[in-house]
Amino acid sequence: MANQIAETALAAIEDAVRRHPGGASAREVLHHLELPVPLRTLQYRLRYLVTRQRLVKDGEGRWARYRLAEARTEAAAAPTPETDQPIIRLSPAATRVRDDVRRRPETRRPVGYDRGFLEGYRPNITFYLTPAERAHLADVGTPKVAEQPAGTYARQILDRLLIDLAWNSSRLEGNTYSLLDTRRLIELGGEAEGGAPIEAQMILNHKDAIEFLVSAADDIGFNRYTVLNLHALLANNLLADPAAAGRLRYIPVAIERSSFHPLEVPQLIEECFEQLLATADAITDPFEQALFIMVQLPYLQPFDDVNKRVSRLAANIPLIRRNLCPLSFVDVPRDTYTEAMLGVYELNAVELVKEVFIWACERSAARYSAVRQSLGDPDPFRLRYRSELRELVGELIRARTNRKETAARIAAWSTEKIDAADRSRFVQIVESEIASLHEGNFARYRVRPSEFAEWRRAWEST
Repeated sequence: MANQIAETALAAIEDAVRRHPGGASAREVLHHLELPVPLRTLQYRLRYLVTRQRLVKDGEGRWARYRLAEARTEAAAAPTPETDQPIIRLSPAATRVRDDVRRRPETRRPVGYDRGFLEGYRPNITFYLTPAERAHLADVGTPKVAEQPAGTYARQILDRLLIDLAWNSSRLEGNTYSLLDTRRLIELGGEAEGGAPIEAQMILNHKDAIEFLVSAADDIGFNRYTVLNLHALLANNLLADPAAAGRLRYIPVAIERSSFHPLEVPQLIEECFEQLLATADAITDPFEQALFIMVQLPYLQPFDDVNKRVSRLAANIPLIRRNLCPLSFVDVPRDTYTEAMLGVYELNAVELVKEVFIWACERSAARYSAVRQSLGDPDPFRLRYRSELRELVGELIRARTNRKETAARIAAWSTEKIDAADRSRFVQIVESEIASLHEGNFARYRVRPSEFAEWRRAWEST
């Protein structure tokens, strides 16, 4: 009887996993079980099914996902049904890369880091993108607007970009937050019910990193300052060693489901990191720069973790600086992206990642062109004083300034920091912004929900 009950429980777990063809987390499995069990018990049974080769486990720890073994085998060995075809149509060369990395890891030849893959790239002589592909990306990725200061276009669509890029980049890491959960977290600070704190932290880290890139558009580049600080923001509160955030790696790392073994000598990691940055900085085409960093930075694995996240946001550096359409990885299939990176790691093959990149650029450009049109032309005055507006309104909220005090504080602040010719218009805009504040628009002033609630109580009491 005990064996029968155990088999019934195991079959129920398999049925729950079957509901998620792309893989289910332990919590997702638990959600579908008619007879709930303690999470530890479920994890024990999942391990048992994996050892019996009835399930396949992808990832480790909080990111572990489980698939049916027969589904995994069939997917790798046979054509998928028409409804399951990948969204991205692949060329024969990209398909060969995908098929190669779909073989079981133990059947793939172990490889180490090949410095020649980096050294063989000559800026503006070697290209991952063909001339036609670069021209196409320039055509679809260049907004139809007048020439503007660096970062202007990204600032105009920042509210949408924060949510899109934070969600999609986190999703590619296995984060289970929905788009609506992500919007709520970024705009209101509310974590998703049942969501893991580590997932919320990952998304908020993306928000901080994106704001860093956009706000410092004149200063960012392929240099130590930008990339190390980008890693520090994305890795904040996520690493076992807090000091590793923003620091190059001096411990060995391994790549899940891969036969690739990254460099282990800290001195070589440092040398290759400097060479990688110098090479990227010398590339003149912004799209080639973006793809180069997406390929070479994860291949080097210069940090303890969070390398792919850094590469995805760093790919936006040349796009933000040139006022090109940012790359938010909207709709990019997670499995295809993972296979593309495995192709880089194990084969030094860029065909698959290149096609993912081009497709992602096209999708992002179409999305933000529509967003930009819906926004209309921005007010040049507001654009020029964007930082000052955010600083002053944020100060007024955090100080819980009431109605009676607000006008005097705005006037005093403006007298000190705003040119006399612009002061009257600036004061009018700030007063209008304060009067129109509500729970759906205060996040742009970088204040917490608790601070906004306290300010509103003070405001409404006078």
